[in-house]
Amino acid sequence: MLREARLSDLPAIEALVKAAYGHYVDRIGKIPGPMRDIDDHRYARHIDAGHVSLLFDNADGEESVDAGNGDEPVGLLVLIPQTDTLLLDNVAVAPSAQGRGFGKVLMQVAEARARQLEFDSITLYTQELMHENLAIYRRYGYVETHRAEEFGLKRVYLRKSLA
Repeated sequence: MLREARLSDLPAIEALVKAAYGHYVDRIGKIPGPMRDIDDHRYARHIDAGHVSLLFDNADGEESVDAGNGDEPVGLLVLIPQTDTLLLDNVAVAPSAQGRGFGKVLMQVAEARARQLEFDSITLYTQELMHENLAIYRRYGYVETHRAEEFGLKRVYLRKSLA
C-alpha cells in the first residue's frame, strides 16, 4: 500500500533513509544527500508540501485503512514538481525489503505521477560512486545529462523522457 507521509512518520522515514544510505558513507567518504536531508529537516518540509509517499508491504495483498499505522515502511518516494519536469528527489527501499520489487513499484509510481501532472520527463541525481543506483536508473531508461559537484558530492544528473 502506498500513502502520503505524515509528520508522525518522520522517525520511520529517518530510520529508513539511514538504513538505505548508511553503507555509502564509507564508500564516498561523506554523508550522502538523503541523509543530510535529515539534519536539514527537509523531510518535514517535503511532507508538509505533500511530496513524500511511503510504501508498506501488505503480505496478504489486502489493503486496509489501517495499513501503515504502526507498520514500518518498506519504501520511500520524494517527488518534487519543478517548472518543466518532476524531480525524483529520493527513492529508497529498506535493505530488508530489497530484491522484492518494491523499487520497481516506486519507480512506476513516479512515472505515473509525472504523467498525471502532465510532465514529459522525470529528472533525478545520484552520487557518482553509487554505481548500483546508476545501473538501476539506466535500466529504467534514464539518460545522463551532466555531472556536477555540489556540497562536496560528485553528482550524476539523469533524465527520462515520458513523451
